[in-house]
Amino acid sequence: MKLEEIKDKDPLVLFEEWFAEAEERELNDANAMALATADGDGRPSLRMVLLKGVDPSGFVFYTNLESRKGSQLSDNPAAALLFHWKSLRRQVRVEGPVSAVADDEADAYFASRPRASQIGAWASAQSRPLEGRFALEKRVAEYTAKFGISAVPRPEFWSGFRVTPQRIEFWKDGAFRLHDRFQFARADETAPWEVQRLFP
Repeated sequence: MKLEEIKDKDPLVLFEEWFAEAEERELNDANAMALATADGDGRPSLRMVLLKGVDPSGFVFYTNLESRKGSQLSDNPAAALLFHWKSLRRQVRVEGPVSAVADDEADAYFASRPRASQIGAWASAQSRPLEGRFALEKRVAEYTAKFGISAVPRPEFWSGFRVTPQRIEFWKDGAFRLHDRFQFARADETAPWEVQRLFP
């Protein structure tokens, strides 16, 4: 990878090219990404989630808004993402502010989920203490009975977030740990991207 080859590229277009390769070659969950958040006191937290959309506005994932990550993003609406594609020996890091997706966007994605996953969203009080597996299975059974054969609506406490990138770094493995690293950065979403090569 050479700086001259990518300096005029839109980093989101480059991400989509790398992501398409990952979808072909990764054995499991090419859309898996580490999501880092921090609470109001700056204490960090990290977990794996799934990318559910990427467009010029950013990277989208969905969750229970009352979960730990949902609460942290409410208090401190900024996040970092990491995609690591071991089979390609590549990774992409993303940092930026976070905003809620529109209700119609969340509704459309929720409607596309398998019915069992929709029921699971209602049944799980995500991140909160659970006295045992049976209690969870009981809640699943209760919501299954509640909705019967009717459509399952999206819970008010379940929606999505969009990370609008201000920094995107592309990393490619190199021999003797002399990796290729390219960083795209901008002050805000209206500013032009500036790209530079970084030391490994």
